[in-house]
Amino acid sequence: MTSLSVSPPYAGAIRAVADLLTRLRIDYLFAGTVARAAWLGGDVAGGSIDVIALLKPEQKNQVATMASNRGFRVDRDEVEQSEELDLIPLTFEDVRVHVLVATNALYGSMFATAREASVDGVAIKVPSAEDAALLLALAEDEVGVRALTSLAEFDRGAYNRKLSSIGLRELVVAE
Repeated sequence: MTSLSVSPPYAGAIRAVADLLTRLRIDYLFAGTVARAAWLGGDVAGGSIDVIALLKPEQKNQVATMASNRGFRVDRDEVEQSEELDLIPLTFEDVRVHVLVATNALYGSMFATAREASVDGVAIKVPSAEDAALLLALAEDEVGVRALTSLAEFDRGAYNRKLSSIGLRELVVAE
């Protein structure tokens, strides 16, 4: 299990998110900078904490309510404005947290191949290298995609099949 280098405010936010979603019995993955750091190294010390959560749309209010009772700042107007995005915006101390509701099979399939990592002794899950590369490709992080696809354990075939299956053949990488 990879232990991530995370600045104290971000470690606190990651622990708080993990605790919140675990207590609600919601399966989740850390994406974005956390997943990037798990696969490529580096520190998690800036930007937002992005989480993909397997939950029903009706659970969104439950997450926001419990978050507000567990030290998160929850702006109800912001939550309402992000309703169509299937996103729950939160803040823990000064760290922005985005909980993305996994609303389609693409996100759901990421949970089957997730990898464990740890932050300050707390076990978390991150997407596989192939799924992390897909997320980075969608975020237009070409440097991150190149770095991930260069890893010895990276499965280019699986990555390319997933890209093709969701209509992103233009992002396929040479095997």
